[in-house]
Amino acid sequence: MAMAKGRHSRMPGRRSSSCTLVLYLLVMLSFVLLMLLALGILSLPINTSDSPPANDLSSIVHSVERGDGLGARGEQWTEVIAWEPRAFVYHNFLSKDECEYLINLAKPHMEKSTVVDSTTGKSKDSRVRTSSGTFLKRGRDKIIRGIEKRIADFTFIPVEHGEGLQILHYEVGQKYEPHYDYFLDEFNTKNGGQRIATVLMYLSDVEEGGETVFPAANANFSSVPWWNELSECGKKGLSVKPKMGDALLFWSMRPDASLDPSSLHGGCAVIKGNKWSSTKWMHVSEYKV
Repeated sequence: MAMAKGRHSRMPGRRSSSCTLVLYLLVMLSFVLLMLLALGILSLPINTSDSPPANDLSSIVHSVERGDGLGARGEQWTEVIAWEPRAFVYHNFLSKDECEYLINLAKPHMEKSTVVDSTTGKSKDSRVRTSSGTFLKRGRDKIIRGIEKRIADFTFIPVEHGEGLQILHYEVGQKYEPHYDYFLDEFNTKNGGQRIATVLMYLSDVEEGGETVFPAANANFSSVPWWNELSECGKKGLSVKPKMGDALLFWSMRPDASLDPSSLHGGCAVIKGNKWSSTKWMHVSEYKV
């Protein structure tokens, strides 16, 4: 009995030690949480009537900077077009004033469009491309620098990796047959390395035709909301309709740095109206101009 009494007499001491340890851990945890809050690493959730639900991503894709550039832009948001190739549309990327500025800047210098010779790297005429075009030097003026900075922010590719803006004009019947933007030769990759991505900005609406089509895309072509508005050419692949101010970003290389053949794309013939666009090609490394 004496031994049993002795064992029972030590139990309160053990309980006291356990309580002290738990209290110590709670104090330390509170201290760590306060430090995280003070440093801004952790924030408390604030639930208000204006806050979107936890699974609502619209506030993210619609959140953009406003007030920069020439003229006012409409509501801006990004839309996933495909994952093979990786293609996205940034709606209202340019303002109407910026579109008209680029067109007016290019008009006096438009010439018949050419393609790049894979052997010499020089431009040559080709029946696969029947538009007219011209180049605007990178960083040419404040407006262009602002657009190029916006492209860099959109793509996370430095401004210095981009070629100059190419302005293109397609009249009725003019087109660009499906092609790749990446190179299959060494000559054209000496400056800046391989082309990694393209941003195609639509500077005008097109009444009919003129779609950008991806015939090798791994997607359901007819799933796009504008399927019934497409031309016959546009229905031969995954297509994007030209809309003034919108920008189409697509990647010519996969995340593992391999070339992506699903980035094959073309410009459908304009059936009614005119098509103006601006292209920015971006390289893996700095592109010297």
